Amino acid sequence: MAQKILIVDDEKSIVTLLNYNLEKAGYVTDTAFDGKEAIQKIEQNNDYNLVVLDLMLPEIDGMEVCKHLRSNKNDTPILMLTAKDDEFDKVLGLELGADDYLTKPFSPKEVIARIKAILRRSNMTPTTQFSTIRIGELIIYPERYEAEMNSNMITFTRKEFELLYFLATNKGKVISRDQLLSGVWDYDFVGDTRIVDVHISHLREKIEPNSKKPVYIKTVRGLGYKLEEPIV
Repeated sequence: MAQKILIVDDEKSIVTLLNYNLEKAGYVTDTAFDGKEAIQKIEQNNDYNLVVLDLMLPEIDGMEVCKHLRSNKNDTPILMLTAKDDEFDKVLGLELGADDYLTKPFSPKEVIARIKAILRRSNMTPTTQFSTIRIGELIIYPERYEAEMNSNMITFTRKEFELLYFLATNKGKVISRDQLLSGVWDYDFVGDTRIVDVHISHLREKIEPNSKKPVYIKTVRGLGYKLEEPIV
């Protein structure tokens, strides 16, 4: 069955371009031209596999749409589009639960590559093959996309958990940002490694006793990151 994608953008030329190329690539598409319409369609239809969501929208902007979906436990993957080359917008979008972002102008080929990568990852779950992982006081439950720290349950966005799980299954190994892009975001090209740093920062806020002095996720300067047992 073809996967269904909701395109949300108030620029009709962008919607037409994405519609044509996504349908040509074998996807079924639906469209919305403002944030309010997007929320209504998503809440009325549970069969969207992914949402392409523009940041600047009338009625309700893309940030608020993303925030609304995640706060209501809707984990449909989101590819956010932004016309701004603004670090704050990108970081905030990722922290609110977007899976990835692209800055306009973009090529249809790159949009499709990103969508395929997101959908491949969202269809892969570590639920049946691997058991609970314990590292220090951190207990990771792959089947629930959750972790526990000092008897407190922690919830994650899908991408946050996939990053944590990837680091945990490579415990003690230094993993470069490009390796994380390949292993977690499934990019087969060099991407924007800032997306990795944003998610690492967010993970630290959730699992570290002090995110400014991490004892679990360590930065190895010039190389990347590693997840290790904390030194008592």
